[in-house]
Amino acid sequence: MVILPDLLLSQVQRHPDRIALKGLDTELSYQQMWQSIEELAGRLRQLGVTRAGLCGDNTVAWILADLACLVAGVVCVPVPVFFSQSQTSHLVEKAGLECLLFSGATDDAEPLGQGVWLQYLPVSPAPAWMPEQTAKITFTSGSTGTPKGVCLAAGQMAATTQALQERIGGVALQQHLCILPLATLLENIAGVYLPLLMGATVTVVPLKTLGMTGSSGLDLTRLVAGINCYQPHSIILVPELAMVLVSAAEQGVLYRAQFRFLAVGGGRVSPDLLARGRAVGLPFYEGYGLSECGSVVALNVPDAECEGTVGRPLPHVNVRVDGQRHILVRGNTHQGYLGDESVADDWLDTGDLGAIDEDGYLVVDGRAKNLLITSFGRNISPEWLESELVQALGAAQAVVFGDGEPQPRALLIIRDERAPEELRLTLMALNTRLPDYAQLQAVYIRRTPLTQAENHVTANGRPVRHQIQVDLSLLIKNSHPLFLTPVGALPTSRDTKPDHETKGISDMKFFDRLQSETEEARAHVTNAPVVEAIREGRFSLEGYTWFLTQAYHHVKHTVPLMMACGGRLPEHLEFVRKALVEYIDEEYGHHEWILNDLEACGENKEEIRQGNPDTSIELMVAYLYDRIQRGNPTAFFGMVQVLEGTSIELATPLGEAIQKQLNLPDEAFSYLYSHGALDQEHFEFFRNLMNDIREPGDQKAIIEAARMVYRLYGDMLHTIPLAAGHKERRHEAA
Repeated sequence: MVILPDLLLSQVQRHPDRIALKGLDTELSYQQMWQSIEELAGRLRQLGVTRAGLCGDNTVAWILADLACLVAGVVCVPVPVFFSQSQTSHLVEKAGLECLLFSGATDDAEPLGQGVWLQYLPVSPAPAWMPEQTAKITFTSGSTGTPKGVCLAAGQMAATTQALQERIGGVALQQHLCILPLATLLENIAGVYLPLLMGATVTVVPLKTLGMTGSSGLDLTRLVAGINCYQPHSIILVPELAMVLVSAAEQGVLYRAQFRFLAVGGGRVSPDLLARGRAVGLPFYEGYGLSECGSVVALNVPDAECEGTVGRPLPHVNVRVDGQRHILVRGNTHQGYLGDESVADDWLDTGDLGAIDEDGYLVVDGRAKNLLITSFGRNISPEWLESELVQALGAAQAVVFGDGEPQPRALLIIRDERAPEELRLTLMALNTRLPDYAQLQAVYIRRTPLTQAENHVTANGRPVRHQIQVDLSLLIKNSHPLFLTPVGALPTSRDTKPDHETKGISDMKFFDRLQSETEEARAHVTNAPVVEAIREGRFSLEGYTWFLTQAYHHVKHTVPLMMACGGRLPEHLEFVRKALVEYIDEEYGHHEWILNDLEACGENKEEIRQGNPDTSIELMVAYLYDRIQRGNPTAFFGMVQVLEGTSIELATPLGEAIQKQLNLPDEAFSYLYSHGALDQEHFEFFRNLMNDIREPGDQKAIIEAARMVYRLYGDMLHTIPLAAGHKERRHEAA
């Protein structure tokens, strides 16, 4: 069986003086590279190493160490730089590693030569069983976060590389830039082995010089600058990085004339994104694979591509789709999993769903185990919806969930500063294009990415859905919710009785109706000039203390209003009275927090305690007391809709911006920061509570009160003192 070192040696003999590897300050010709590999392999044999972990950032030394292990017959186990300490310890123990190789100087390690350092490890008492022909063990985080070792033979990796070389042979690639971690099997095989077998130059530099940290930290400017500097012919991209390049090309800041082949994989890619890339001259080609099959199974290439597919399967494998639409692969699959029995030479169920068209092109729809089944029995592939969200909103990451719910929901990572209302409009437009059963009922916006360190994404950026589900309440708590109204969606409650329905809205839960029917009023709050002023750095200490003063004068009435409401509720709303008891316990004393914040800003809190509020706040509080006493007491929940929803959407991001601008201590932000997080839990509780309110009269009272409070609270926000020339004339209070 042909192995990779033999194939590589033929290129060395053919092009001895051609540059093979290029680093920050290193260049090695093919001849020099081969000499370095042999020297390292000799040292590994001399030391009797049989299993070694390979650590470190992307460098020339990393590649030399990896290839030296292949030549010396050492089982190489790449250790991702973004693995947590517990994941790394699990990897070391299970693989029974004798030593770690580092691509740079490290404490407690000795130089091995060629920039590679070696650190011995304690003897493992009982290393896991490993198939005899294993040459490399690639660890993935798996769906549960516990690293799983895939055992690959040297012949399998060589076969994959040769199949790729045959498929892509018509493309003249002379320069490849590694921008994924070398410990990622896809970059290891398709980004190093393949270019070297094609006689090309592999440029490899520390990822931080390209603006990348961990598994998903990304400085877009540095990445684009790095690509412009090295001007590669080929790059391997995950969908998020493909989006970055499209945006950069559309803005005219990316040099793209040199690109010949940009491979995109690691997750479902929106056809619209690929089309946008092609429109600006980016030669995107989508592929598909998995570690168990040597990283690549199918690939589109020039003159053999089909939009909406991942290409035809490579010639070294057989692919079919069974009756349940599972994609099965045979012919070049892994040796087995570390610690498990060897796999039979039969069809491997990839766990992916798809189809093969009449021309032999493979379509991948998503993961079988990820399918969401709504409460109405409709199947939804989250990967499909996630790609639509990434494309529509330019999201860095998207995770769709909602198994067993009437409509799906999603967690979105938005890295720019677009306002929630702007995102809402885009989401509503997307909903109109989706089938009714797949329309989103809520989206939670986060500004910080999901990371490998927290075990929320895999090495190639795929969501670890099991762990995300476990941590979902915390992730939602620290996000900004946008509640949407699915257009033409199926009824969302099966137990709604006819006499509790309101004509024309029987297909919508009350909370969704409340969101929809107060949307126009809500804009008076979210469009207040103060929001933009804070984002632009035009906010003063005077404005902040004025806002806190008004907050004190309405928050001090929250508990009394709840008590008044609870005392007036009729018997059929006993469950609401019970909920108010919980609310009171949570809210008691928050007005004193605000006074402490004001004191930290240099204000006299006793003077504020004795002072009077702005007219808008005076009227808002008086209106609510009046509605509770003379109207329907459920009107109180109109205020909850406004204040807690506004806190979630604006409190945390604006609080951070204000603190940075005014250089105030944390002690001045206990109210804003606590409500940005605390109210998320309240709001989820509030959503469920509202959906249990069925009487049309109660629903009407809450909607009318929410509209009035949006108006009055918005009037207060419009009156906040801003920089000269930016203060808006206050609206007339109702």
